[in-house]
Amino acid sequence: MDTEKRKQPLARRRVLALTAGSLVAAGCRQGEQRSADKTGQDPEARTSTDGPDGALGANFNEDPDSVTFGELRELSASWLRGFVPMPEVEDDASQQRAIAKLLDAHRLGHSTVLSLKFPYNHKPIPRPGSSAMDAELARVDKVLHTVLDTVDVLAIGNEPFIESLDQDRGSGALNAFYETVAEHIIAYRKKRFGSRCRTHLHMGALNFLDKPDKRTRATDRWLSFTRRTPEIEGVDIHPHVSAPEKVKPYLDYILPRLRDGQKFLVTEFSLVQLWKLHLNDTIPARFARRYHVPTDTPVWKLIREAIEHPFPAEKWRDFLSMSPWFENNKHFLRDQVSHFRDTGRLAVATYGVTQGAAMTRNFGPDKTPWLLNSLYANRTVERAEDGSPAHNYGFFDDFRALQRPQS
Repeated sequence: MDTEKRKQPLARRRVLALTAGSLVAAGCRQGEQRSADKTGQDPEARTSTDGPDGALGANFNEDPDSVTFGELRELSASWLRGFVPMPEVEDDASQQRAIAKLLDAHRLGHSTVLSLKFPYNHKPIPRPGSSAMDAELARVDKVLHTVLDTVDVLAIGNEPFIESLDQDRGSGALNAFYETVAEHIIAYRKKRFGSRCRTHLHMGALNFLDKPDKRTRATDRWLSFTRRTPEIEGVDIHPHVSAPEKVKPYLDYILPRLRDGQKFLVTEFSLVQLWKLHLNDTIPARFARRYHVPTDTPVWKLIREAIEHPFPAEKWRDFLSMSPWFENNKHFLRDQVSHFRDTGRLAVATYGVTQGAAMTRNFGPDKTPWLLNSLYANRTVERAEDGSPAHNYGFFDDFRALQRPQS
């Protein structure tokens, strides 16, 4: 199925009935309902020690309808992350799907991360002072009105160095746009909440830092702005790589450029580029013999068959465990989270929960195989008799084992 039925946010009465106790403890006042008159510590004295420390959460990216709260409970996931495409924001930002999902998650006691996505990879990015910039900031205000003091972490930007034009990255226009947005958010938060807002601010995600030519004056400026801006508590990274060792260059690049006390987010990470390198491999001979599949079947074709006719759980597990490129990396999630935590600088990492509809559409040899990353194999494996999705091999169990009570 290419599309999923849109789910409505949980009815407030139902949520309160389910979570009255936790809401009393955590507080459920949202956005500007919290008093703007509270006073306390100077915001310039805020440090990331006040925020999350080494948490691991779930990520739905752009597809909030693909994950249920029951699935999050099964994972023991206390954090949830998604991004909002800013062109989708209308007058009532709480009705935008990703925001609605995160508000529901907050009411149910989850901690939340929201990334603001500004898609300017097909047109020039707005210049400060322009009418286009004013329109973007007006949309930002609508989001802030809804989520500030409710979401725990706000990432300013999703993947800015992908969601922009080459000339804007080279000219400094990209940096100027995001610096303007960040300064606007900081001023809005200070005006409405003083120093008592629970929402922590990070600059959005850097990609491709394992490639030397992607570490540029623009990425240096991104981190310089992050470092010198007291209200910004760190930066986000998205290491989607072709080998586990290619994650380390991200940390080697960002950590020396952050000030003492700043932390980093990893709201996306995976070996998807490694999986893609093996789509044209033939399937394992042992698997072919066991399941009577032609030995010259390419990996991509077998995955497409699983999409069209979901496999029994044992067959999908055998496919992955018998494929050395997957089996040898089945603990990537566990190992990377351990490395992130060992730095002492991780705020929150989040990992993809389910196989979304877009991951399976028109699957072929050139498709990026995001579906191999997911914690649930909900589109390539038959569901259980009770309708619950299958756990993906390796990653599901490691994700649960990595959860900590303090998170």
